[in-house]
Amino acid sequence: MRPAKLAQTNPPFDPAPAFDDFSAGLRAIADQPAGIVKEARQVVALARAFNREVIQPSATALDRRMTEAPDDLPWSFVKTANAWGFYTLFIPKLFGGRGYNLSCVNLFLEELASGCLAMANLVGVHYLGYTMLTASWNMRLLSRISRQIATSEKRGELCLLSLAMTEPDAGTDSQNIELMDHGNLRCVAEKVPGGYRLNGTKIFISCGHLSTWQVVHAYTDSDKASENTVMLLVHKDAPGFSLGKKERKMGQKSCPASELIFKDCFVPDDLVCIDNAQIEALKRNAAQTNAQIFAYIWGASRAAVGAFGIGAARGAYEAALRFADQTTVNGAPLANQQWCQGLLAEMYANVAVSRAACHEATQANALHGLWKTLNRKPLYYLARWLPAAWTGALLEQICRLGLVTRLSRRLNLDHQTDAEIDRVDGWGSMVKVAGTNAGLRNCQLALALMGQEGLRHDRGAEKILRDARLLQIYEGTNEVNRVNVFKRLIQRSCPQVVPFAHTNG
Repeated sequence: MRPAKLAQTNPPFDPAPAFDDFSAGLRAIADQPAGIVKEARQVVALARAFNREVIQPSATALDRRMTEAPDDLPWSFVKTANAWGFYTLFIPKLFGGRGYNLSCVNLFLEELASGCLAMANLVGVHYLGYTMLTASWNMRLLSRISRQIATSEKRGELCLLSLAMTEPDAGTDSQNIELMDHGNLRCVAEKVPGGYRLNGTKIFISCGHLSTWQVVHAYTDSDKASENTVMLLVHKDAPGFSLGKKERKMGQKSCPASELIFKDCFVPDDLVCIDNAQIEALKRNAAQTNAQIFAYIWGASRAAVGAFGIGAARGAYEAALRFADQTTVNGAPLANQQWCQGLLAEMYANVAVSRAACHEATQANALHGLWKTLNRKPLYYLARWLPAAWTGALLEQICRLGLVTRLSRRLNLDHQTDAEIDRVDGWGSMVKVAGTNAGLRNCQLALALMGQEGLRHDRGAEKILRDARLLQIYEGTNEVNRVNVFKRLIQRSCPQVVPFAHTNG
């Protein structure tokens, strides 16, 4: 009797996914500019050259040095990456950058990560901060900071960004609207004349010790954080801001995880990316808008972490293949053994399948997410072919107008549908889980194939395993990301079920 009653009182149960939820890659064929494929080939070739010339010759040595001297910072590497133009590579030309399309970024990061996850993160974290800044759709600040990064690069100087969200007593709680009001969020921004007074601590902030700007999430009321979030830009030399300890980590040792301390740190109004006063003009309320901004960020950044995982899976596969090819058994290569061929095929498949999922997430972002606007054909070709010198100068003046930020937010926030938010955020979480699981699984298979040889530091496999484990923790643990997949892509089939309900008690 009970199932019949449920059938009468609830919408029909239909577990089949909507077509648009799994066809972004197919639909993007017609919608995306053809030039993106050429750009993808170029950035992959660039990343492979950097991997061959910079990462592979130094990855194990740098990992060993950071083990022996954990307080050191990898300045030499980030300066080299800066000299290669990596920190402006995906900043639009009209903002002073090199202008490669963001649909290529995950392929680029996978290539770097296949050589060393820590070094890939030393580049990728900069774009995580840039993603957060972009998701506020504050065109004045986006233009200003982009041009500062580009100008610094031309001078041979560094201008990097970090995202500061995690707190000592609130890790995952700070990343999900459903959990924020139940977590111990204590980084408080008090509104004062001319800006905000910031107090609190952030921890596990990747590259915090290296960055010029911190994009900080703080709360005007920490008891109701979901409705009272403010996003601030804090310069490394701001009074009241200081760097604390560096975490001692098992993996990705070359990429520092920093503690940031704010004590009566004043942030002027012109460095406020977005707050409730600015959200009032939008159609969604504060909590809904914060959740939407998070979806923009996580849809892009979690897919990028998935790309890191794919890179780790590739690195482990390539180490195992190299070992199997160079190791002989009874006078023949180990790779002649049928069991070895099957294991290598499984590792290859783990890479290929998770990469295909990452492509789908990338195209979901291109159609509905962070880089949708720049992927419109007219704007794409205008940005590519117009002379950057004079158009960039004109755009810089235009972006200072408050009207431009308001129009940008209408276009990117008000016009994004709930279904598009679900699609972008859900696929980001899905690829994060799939890619990082593939990375860890291939590390385990590589060690199984290589035996005790795989435990040698110079073989590389054990380092990849240590590095890959961290991928399952940051950008939201894989456990939380699985629930987010349910929330974004499955819940509509059973709307009476509430995601995170058990967590919230």
